[in-house]
Amino acid sequence: MNIQRSGFKRIAIVLAGISTASISTMAHADWSIKGLNLHGLSSYVYGINDSGQVLGESSADADDFNTVYYPFVTGPDGVGMTELSFRAFGINDSGQMWGAFNSADFTYNSFITEPDGVGMTLLGSLDGDDGSVARDFNNSGQVVGYDLVNGSYHAFITGSDGIGITDLGTLGGGESKAYGINDFGQVVGSSYVDNEHNNIHAFMTGPSGDGMTDLGTLGGRSSTAEAINDSGQVVGTSAMVDGTAHAFITGPDGIDMKDLGTLGGFYSEAIDINDLGEVIGKAYTADDHNHSFLFSHGGITDLNLLDAVVAAGWKDLHVIDINNHGQIVGVGTNRNDIQEAFLLSYTSDTVFTPSPIFIPPAMSPPPPPIPEPETYAMLLAGLGLLGFVMWRRKPIEE
Repeated sequence: MNIQRSGFKRIAIVLAGISTASISTMAHADWSIKGLNLHGLSSYVYGINDSGQVLGESSADADDFNTVYYPFVTGPDGVGMTELSFRAFGINDSGQMWGAFNSADFTYNSFITEPDGVGMTLLGSLDGDDGSVARDFNNSGQVVGYDLVNGSYHAFITGSDGIGITDLGTLGGGESKAYGINDFGQVVGSSYVDNEHNNIHAFMTGPSGDGMTDLGTLGGRSSTAEAINDSGQVVGTSAMVDGTAHAFITGPDGIDMKDLGTLGGFYSEAIDINDLGEVIGKAYTADDHNHSFLFSHGGITDLNLLDAVVAAGWKDLHVIDINNHGQIVGVGTNRNDIQEAFLLSYTSDTVFTPSPIFIPPAMSPPPPPIPEPETYAMLLAGLGLLGFVMWRRKPIEE
C-alpha cells in the first residue's frame, strides 16, 4: 500500500510539474519577427491583408545616381515572394492591389488591379484633368484619396473595383483629404473647417461615403483621422490644449474620441486599426526616442522593446499596417544595420502586460512652444499628417 501510494504521489508530482510548465509556457508572450526581402537588398513594406500576404519592395543603388526597385508580394503569412512588374501600395483579401505611377508627362496616375494583381484600371479624376491620389481601399475595391478641384484638394470615393469617382466635399473649408475606408464604405480623413485654413478636423462619413461628420479634437485646434475599422472605430492624431499631439481612438461610429496617451514623451500618432480594435502607431518615450506601439488588451505595448525583437537584433521599428489577425508589417533596422521590411506576429495564447493607456503629462518632458495657428495647421497638415505617410505610403521616386 505504501509503495503504491508513493508511486501515485510521484506520478502526481510529475503531472503537476507538466501542468505548471504548460501554464508557464502559456504565460509567455510568444512574439516572432521575420525579415522580408527580395534579392537580399534593403526593403520596404506597404501593406498586408488578412491572409498575411504582404506588399513591399527591395531596392538597391544601380549607380551613384539611380536606384533600382523590385516590387514584390508574398504568399500567406509572409511566406515566399513573387516579383511584381509594378509598385503597389495596398492589397485586399481578394488580392486586388492599388498603386500609382508617374507617366511620361509627369502625371500621377493611381490604379487598381483585379484579384490576384491581374490587370490594371486607372482611376478617374474629379476634374477630368490630372490623376487622382489614392490612399486606401476596401474589400469591394472602393478606393479613397484626394484630387485637385480648381486648385484645392477634395476627398473622393470610387465605386466598387475603382469604377466612378465622387467628390466627398469638405467640413466647410476649402480642402479635404481621405485617408481610410472600411468595408461598409465609411471614409475618414481630414478637412479644413473654414476658409481661413486655421483649423483642420478629422472627419468620417456614413456608408458609401454619404455625409461628412466632424469628429472634433482632443482640445487643440486640429486633428486628422487615418483609419477606420468595420465597427466604425476611428484612429488618428489630434492636437492637445498644451500644443502637443496625441494619438486617439473613438468608439463605434466615431463617437467619443479618447486619448491613447504616449510612451512617456510628448507626442504620439495612430496609423492603423483592425476589427479587433488593435491600434498601431508611433510615440515618443520619456528619453525622447520615437518607438512603435501596439494598443491592445487595454494598454500600449512598446514594440521596440519586445524580447523577440531585441533578441533578433532589430531596432528602430516603424509600423505601417496591421491585419485582423494582429499581424503587423513595417520597416526597421536589422542586425546588419540594413533597412528591412518585417512581419511581426503573436500567437493566440500570448499574454499581454502593457503599460497604462494614458501617461499623465506631468511624467512627460515639457512640451515645445505652441506655434501660431497658421504654422500649426501647416505643421499638422504637412508634417504631422503627411510626414508619417512617407513611412506608410512611400512616395513615387522615379
